[in-house]
Amino acid sequence: MADEQQFIEDGLQRTQIDEFFADELGRAGYGGMEVAKTPMGTQIVLKAEKPGMVIGKGGKNIRKITDTLETEFDLDDPQVDVQEVDEPDLNARIVADRLANALERGWYFRKAGHTTIDRIMEAGALGAEIVLSGKVTGARSRVEKFNRGYIKHNGEPAEEIVDHGVATAVMKLGTIGVQVKIIPPNAELPDDFEIYEDVDVSEYVEEAEGVEELLAGEPEEADDEEPSVAAPPEDESEPAAAAADAETAEDVVEEEVVEEEFEDPDVPDEADVEEELDDLAADVEEELDEDAEAEAEELMEEMDEAEDSASGEADSDTADESDTGDADEEGEQ
Repeated sequence: MADEQQFIEDGLQRTQIDEFFADELGRAGYGGMEVAKTPMGTQIVLKAEKPGMVIGKGGKNIRKITDTLETEFDLDDPQVDVQEVDEPDLNARIVADRLANALERGWYFRKAGHTTIDRIMEAGALGAEIVLSGKVTGARSRVEKFNRGYIKHNGEPAEEIVDHGVATAVMKLGTIGVQVKIIPPNAELPDDFEIYEDVDVSEYVEEAEGVEELLAGEPEEADDEEPSVAAPPEDESEPAAAAADAETAEDVVEEEVVEEEFEDPDVPDEADVEEELDDLAADVEEELDEDAEAEAEELMEEMDEAEDSASGEADSDTADESDTGDADEEGEQ
């Protein structure tokens, strides 16, 4: 059988056993169970408000339950242990059964809900929630909630810390579902915190290096450090102290910073660059002058040609006029 199928079979079997205990031990205040499979068999721990009713007279009832588990649910050598619930008002399963019974006996749902949740909070719970869903007053179904304290609805705390209980009240108009959630008094929630008064905060604060210290870089080597001058003792006189200062001053070597000019052979000098720029400018000017002269000569030639053509046309016109004049005079004669 695959692992997934095995998980489904185990969950289904666990649910069927829980329903069997709820039907058989309802009057004894059934508060849940824990099942653990061991090499010796199956260990089942029952939680009940009245353990005596679960065991029965002379153990008759517990033997009957053991035989049923072995025959109907195929459990190998079931071993049933009964534990008494210390505080029934903090067990969500027992509280849900009590509230369902109160509704079946005719209690008004709002009175039953407030009374039940008040008892839960008086028992020391950190928070509780009761949800009634169904036809609580009329033909239309609705949901009524009663909240007190602090409750978790999702996440790991809601699964591990919050105690869940479900029951059903069978009424004339229909069934009413009862859901109860309780956070026990000693629950450790992940968002809990404590406030301490009159505490020295410096003991809990770690000294972190500042940004300036981190950016300072590596310390200088010991050889580059200047020798430290020891302070003279107080007993020595002033002349002795002056002599010691003079000796230490002579020992201190002053470091001179020599600035060396770095010459790159690939980089030309400024003078050479200026000369090259002047030569380029002269060449450009000469080229421009030559181009200008050539253009001027072309313009002069065009102008001369235009004048010659104009003068030639004028001479031809005058010759024509003289010819026509002579012809006229001859006609008149």
